Amino acid sequence: MPETKQFKAESKRLLDMMINSIYTHKEIFLRELISNASDAIDKLYFRSLTDDTVGMKLSDFEIRIIPDKTTRTLTITDNGIGMTEEELESNLGIIANSGSLKFKSENAGKDDVDIIGQFGVGFYSAFMVAKEVEVRSKAFGADKAYVWKSAGTDGYTVEECDKENAGTEIILKLKDNTDDDKYDEYTDQWTLKDLVRKYSDYIRFPIKMNVEDRKRKPDAKEDDYSDAAYETVIEEQTLNSMVPIWRKNKNELKAEDYTEFYRDKFRDYSEPLLYIHSKTEGAVTYDSLLFIPSRAPYDYYSKDYEKGIRLYSNGVMIMDKCKELIPDHFSFVKGLVDSADLSLNISREMLQHDSQLAAIAKSIEKKIKSELEKLLKNDREKYEQFWKAFGMQLKFGVYSDFGEHKETLQDLLLFTSSAEGHKLTTLEEYVSRMKDDQKSIYYVCGETPEKIDLLPQTELVREKGYEILYLTDNVDEFAVKMMIQYKEKPFQSISDGNFDFGTEEEKEQAKKISEENKDLFDFIGKALEGKIKTAKVSEKLKTHPVCLSSEGAISLEMEKVLKQNPDGKDVKSEKVLEINPNHQIFTTLKDLYATDKDKLKDYADILYDQALLIEGMPIEDPVGFSNKICSLMTDKK
Repeated sequence: MPETKQFKAESKRLLDMMINSIYTHKEIFLRELISNASDAIDKLYFRSLTDDTVGMKLSDFEIRIIPDKTTRTLTITDNGIGMTEEELESNLGIIANSGSLKFKSENAGKDDVDIIGQFGVGFYSAFMVAKEVEVRSKAFGADKAYVWKSAGTDGYTVEECDKENAGTEIILKLKDNTDDDKYDEYTDQWTLKDLVRKYSDYIRFPIKMNVEDRKRKPDAKEDDYSDAAYETVIEEQTLNSMVPIWRKNKNELKAEDYTEFYRDKFRDYSEPLLYIHSKTEGAVTYDSLLFIPSRAPYDYYSKDYEKGIRLYSNGVMIMDKCKELIPDHFSFVKGLVDSADLSLNISREMLQHDSQLAAIAKSIEKKIKSELEKLLKNDREKYEQFWKAFGMQLKFGVYSDFGEHKETLQDLLLFTSSAEGHKLTTLEEYVSRMKDDQKSIYYVCGETPEKIDLLPQTELVREKGYEILYLTDNVDEFAVKMMIQYKEKPFQSISDGNFDFGTEEEKEQAKKISEENKDLFDFIGKALEGKIKTAKVSEKLKTHPVCLSSEGAISLEMEKVLKQNPDGKDVKSEKVLEINPNHQIFTTLKDLYATDKDKLKDYADILYDQALLIEGMPIEDPVGFSNKICSLMTDKK
């Protein structure tokens, strides 16, 4: 009976930590063992390039998975370099002693070296699912084979065994099932196929498994669908794709190839709106394949949506959603990054937060922005389709983080314009059309473009030929105020109480009327005390009698938006009631000030409520408003 050898004390503690702490998901063990098998084959393949005695071509190498439900074992084999007795001792008996890392260091800079393992700990992830692990290995060129056995922290044995060919086979005796963990699933062929496809699809050597399939018998009648018409066959299948699409030359691929990959990997029945396939070399080298969906996922604008793109290292998936690689304002992007340069932590499940990661993230952000700018310039219809799905996210991006990203995003924004039937326009296009005497970019907020057209304050501005941006999303004005200006043109709301629009002559006339009727406006202001800051002569109204504007940092639209939040109930804008001096209502107000101040108070209330309704804001006392209207309608004086 072979001698049981003990792991060193520090290795024993590390093994215990490996089994219980380092890896988040137990299924990762298969990725790790396949990666180790791939490394072993790579070493022999590298040797074959200079050693004719190897006698194997690239196509001769393979990894094999053998599940056995009866014995509850899972075996992973390879025909790679194998291990000697000493290597079994040093690589498996001393945890974190990586033979792959040593090989990689010795052959740094040489072509065809594509070793995945670095830390020498991945093998021990097997103990998360196995109560006993047996490793049978024969080193290439050696006469003898050896078997390493261990049941975990109690130690291990190494002894000679029978094995005809070079390579390694790892036999896992699975743990007993518990209420929480069903270890039997790792003998299920569909589970294994899914795990290979998820984590190891792009290992460059074929991963093979005998798969049971149910097929119709050749002599079965066409209308016979009974069990007797079918037979169970066992076929050898290659489970992985081997060559990643992103490592192929673009001229080898068609649009259909990208679409098929996107639909298959990201489970979207629609075609992607845009794909971005690139290879970046420099301080950090990586391949990337990114997709912009043609429609937003149903949960995209909810707290349940989880952003992130897939991260691969040498074709092995490390993370399904790496949120550090994509900024929030481009969180709609799906895809992947594959780099051998990233610093991974010991479990290869998470990234070290270092300059390499930041460099890739910054590069990806620039690439996405560049491609969206090209789309905007070259295919406006498709860009507007993109905007309909994800434009809101770009506007949130402008507003978030105190405007940190506004320079990145401002040229990608679209706004509805008052011109040409509510067409969408960029800020650059708007500025290029500004009148010579126009100093600001005019905008107004409202529920829809059609309702904004009806707002009293837009009538005169549009009649004089000035273009207005219609802001219809809740975030719009917050984003605009965060930008402050665009190409040295400040944004100006035409609903602002200080909106300066009239000619000098019109301003003088308004000033004269204000002075002549100061007592009337003071009375109205006092009658509406607590509701408005002041009442004044309007310079922006043409045919409408009244409108609301605001002063201060909080606009009317901001008040509406903020009051939708649970903690925003007390938010109030400083409202200004603007009255059109050229409307008949102004004459009536003047007459009432001289003859019936009580009725003037009712008129002031009615005008204020009317102005609120025009702005799409709720009135405080709808019953009182209705009674006052009825009273006016029945007043025969």
